[in-house]
Amino acid sequence: MIKNSFYFNFDDENIINEYAKRVNLEHDSGEIGYYHLPDLNKKELDKILEYEKNLKGIKNIVLVGIGGSSLGVKALKMAMAQKQHTRELFFIDNVDPSVFEMVNKHINFEESLFIISSKSGNTIETISIFKCLIDIYKPADLSRNFLIITDENTTLEQYAKENNINFFNIPKNVGGRFSVLSVIGLVPLAFCGYDISLLLDGAMYCKKQYIDENDNSIISKAYHYATHRNADINVVFSYSSLLDGFNDWYVQLWAESLGKKNGYKRIGRTPVGLIGSKDQHSFLQLIMDGVKDKTITFIKVKNTNSVKIPSLNISHFKDCDFVDGLQLGELINFQCDSTKMALVQEGLSVDVIELDMIDEWHMGYLVYYYELLTSATGIMLGIDTYNQPGVEIGKRILKNMLLK
Repeated sequence: MIKNSFYFNFDDENIINEYAKRVNLEHDSGEIGYYHLPDLNKKELDKILEYEKNLKGIKNIVLVGIGGSSLGVKALKMAMAQKQHTRELFFIDNVDPSVFEMVNKHINFEESLFIISSKSGNTIETISIFKCLIDIYKPADLSRNFLIITDENTTLEQYAKENNINFFNIPKNVGGRFSVLSVIGLVPLAFCGYDISLLLDGAMYCKKQYIDENDNSIISKAYHYATHRNADINVVFSYSSLLDGFNDWYVQLWAESLGKKNGYKRIGRTPVGLIGSKDQHSFLQLIMDGVKDKTITFIKVKNTNSVKIPSLNISHFKDCDFVDGLQLGELINFQCDSTKMALVQEGLSVDVIELDMIDEWHMGYLVYYYELLTSATGIMLGIDTYNQPGVEIGKRILKNMLLK
């Protein structure tokens, strides 16, 4: 299970209830598709698992995608790094040639399935990598070693049909950075043996708690973020290195959703992802003694079964003996608790999300939690949470530069 504890005061209940109604209206309208993915994709499971039966001889899954087409999948894969998997999952998520070359050195083409994932169907980085793969390997039959994930009726889907490549469609009303619980995430994870049914169950539990059962604590948290007089930086301090990829996904979700212009006014909440206890020795100093312009969420993992620190009588290290006998997992959680207390004493807005463990269920919950928190905060900031006009401008400039 997951527990969320807050160390700041909630605002007026009537205000929170009014914003909760607006979130529920957005959910009920059906216009924003990610809200309903946990329900909808239960129907996709059989189709995905049936396709997986055709992957005999395939040892590697290579996901070719940028931003929302890869960050969430990578986050879940990294979080479950200790779990046994049936196939290796690689990512080509940048046009940096070193990434392309490194992945291709580690795989055999005939033993690999390349998933070309582009919501729009014409993402310049993804299509460029796709072209490079075709040119290098020159497959006579694209259908065996390639799979397409894209919106319905895109040029990429048309290409798939013309070349007998199997494809899965993303709902058009699901934005890329909100799409990890769609086929974008479910397909590659299922092909590698992760339990995607459990992933959706965790997300559905989160949806039930905050949408169906009207737990408004997440709305109160979003309101606190949106109206804070000083804090426009939101820190996720994850006390597990397994959540490093989750931090990266959160940064994209938060930054691309909440950094917007509203007329002449510029609006945003800057995301920062930290890993404890490592970043206690770097960024924490800024949070403690720097400008109080940050809110902090600690993510803590309750299951601490791990290596025990031995009671060794080693000269010169007496000052470190007070942690002898603790498991490493216990130590990192004590560090989380002590850092939290220090920040609370500094008067900063702090909350703690405690996971029983890191598995598919808990990650499904956590993903949906942050998607919902992002939507609620966007509503309160009065912006369009789901577009990215600043990114589109850069794409147009690139095209104009190269066509000159």
